Amino acid sequence: MPLAKEIKTKAIEDFHRHEKDTGSPEVQIAILTNRITQLTEHLRSNKQDQSCRRGLLKMVGQRRRLLAYLRKSNYQNYISVTDRLQLRRK
Repeated sequence: MPLAKEIKTKAIEDFHRHEKDTGSPEVQIAILTNRITQLTEHLRSNKQDQSCRRGLLKMVGQRRRLLAYLRKSNYQNYISVTDRLQLRRK
């Protein structure tokens, strides 16, 4: 189940670095966070959907790697992104 176009566009507008930016770590983390939230809600009502659970775990791992990269490369942006998305920091 793909993310709704409006939600994805809003995430890109909120986190982009420049006008045509769609691939920076901040944007990717925001999009993944929205998809993770959507899949979590889906799994609450469909507990036996194992393929969806596997996809969710892959997305969580990808977001974790992107957050680690952002933390190493630009700590101020890392703090900003985690605060705006309300993610825990380690």
